[in-house]
Amino acid sequence: MTRRNLRWKAAGLALLALSCAMAAALDGSPLTLLFLPVALLALPLLVHGKRVGQLLRAERRGHGRMVEVLHAARLRRR
Repeated sequence: MTRRNLRWKAAGLALLALSCAMAAALDGSPLTLLFLPVALLALPLLVHGKRVGQLLRAERRGHGRMVEVLHAARLRRR
């Protein structure tokens, strides 16, 4: 696993931990619902790492065939 991938996963872990800590600190408050989307967005980062960034860039550029774009990126790296 590369350093870049570990940084993406660490960012996901930090977001998840921060959102869970804030939700625990605001126990019983309706503001807890604000941290649920952050925690849900952090899970793909934690699991997939840098591929989430690749997917977001591919989607932002309008690629309808993200799978093919990612496969081409992997082939270029080799």
